Amino acid sequence: MKNKKLPGNVRDAALSILWAVENKQAYSNLLLHKTLEGHGISAKNRGLLTEITYGTLQHQMTLDYYLEPYLKGKVEPWVKVLLRLSLYQMLYLDRVPERAAINEAVEIAKKRGHSGVASVVNGVLRSIQRGGVRSFNEISDPVEKIAIETSHPAWLIKRWSEQYGMEKTREMALENNKIPPQTVRVNTVRATPAEVLEMLESEGLEAVQSELVPECLVVTKGQPARSAAFEKGFITIQDESSMLPVYAMQLTPGMEVLDLCAAPGGKSTHIAEKMEDQGALYSLDLHQHKVKLIDETATRLGHSIIETAVGDGRQGVERFGAERFDRVLVDAPCSGLGVIKRKPDIKYTKKEEDFDRLQDIQFDLLTQAAQLLKPEGILVYSTCTVDSQENRGTAERFLKAHPNMEKISVSLPEALKMKNTGFVQIFPQDFGGDGFFIAAFRKRPGSAQDLTNS
Repeated sequence: MKNKKLPGNVRDAALSILWAVENKQAYSNLLLHKTLEGHGISAKNRGLLTEITYGTLQHQMTLDYYLEPYLKGKVEPWVKVLLRLSLYQMLYLDRVPERAAINEAVEIAKKRGHSGVASVVNGVLRSIQRGGVRSFNEISDPVEKIAIETSHPAWLIKRWSEQYGMEKTREMALENNKIPPQTVRVNTVRATPAEVLEMLESEGLEAVQSELVPECLVVTKGQPARSAAFEKGFITIQDESSMLPVYAMQLTPGMEVLDLCAAPGGKSTHIAEKMEDQGALYSLDLHQHKVKLIDETATRLGHSIIETAVGDGRQGVERFGAERFDRVLVDAPCSGLGVIKRKPDIKYTKKEEDFDRLQDIQFDLLTQAAQLLKPEGILVYSTCTVDSQENRGTAERFLKAHPNMEKISVSLPEALKMKNTGFVQIFPQDFGGDGFFIAAFRKRPGSAQDLTNS
């Protein structure tokens, strides 16, 4: 590759995003999207900005471990962020020459600070260039070693290792630092996967059909969200793991279905497609601006059976009446620890005390869902997390409190050969998708309505 200088505004923009994430607790994905859309980043540099931003966040603790021996005295917080993103490029990006990363860092330091700051930045980065970085073998504690190596908080590594063992935890944490695949879901009401593959190819995109989920396409080149296939409603952007809860619902056309926590609409529109856009589907969410997203997606895809509403799923019976629905989906609010690949700042902002509160919300939603379900109807509970307390813990608590509900096997695509005991935990390393949990329950026929709330 040629040693040409890359535009400095990419790194400057990355610094602004990373500083806002650290200093103002902003969300990296929202800030990155806003920056890409509104700050004149050229098409050829959009990928670089995304890679630097997410990569620096993904490896933040590791980068700090490498920087620590070279930092003498107090360094301004923004300067440390600049050093991180520069060191990330030096260590992890083959296409960025070290000289370019260092020179741009020095220029940014001059622009944002003064010559003294620039001298510090230049000195630290050139010292690392000469001396290299220290080994993880200097860390004796196994939890701390994995935490620093994979840049995950030690409390999280300890928690996961107690739930799943040290080896699986390390595999998951390493996977979380990889670039997630670009996947889209074909709108099967309007086209087949083969037809959509041809559409994308005609636009210069490259994609292949998933080996696991038939309507999932993995895009290897191009931006599907900017394609005509997307604009005309033939595809929607969705992670492959996120498509699986709808399979578990065992849908057929003509059913009456409720998606209790529906925004931004990926699963609702998938439900409509599995029902061949025939029947009734109610999509509920707590916030008006999020319900608007469901409406926009349904309109773009051309689905007519989706009726949206703003409301708290924990008051679902009051709104819809008891024992009304054939199927209910509770894609519950959760810690989101399964989507760290896409939102790396999550691992630094979550706290251990969050889990009890989240489980209570999930349990209350499931209690409402059980009351909304017809006898012999199916309730599917899913989360985009890998935490056992939230997932298995909530599901078991729900079953214990609701004897009129029984656990059933989770229906999945045939190609996804996973051990299925009624609870399915998908890890990020299983096939490269998000971490996800899925459980399915059936209301026992003839059972008395269970109004248990504790």
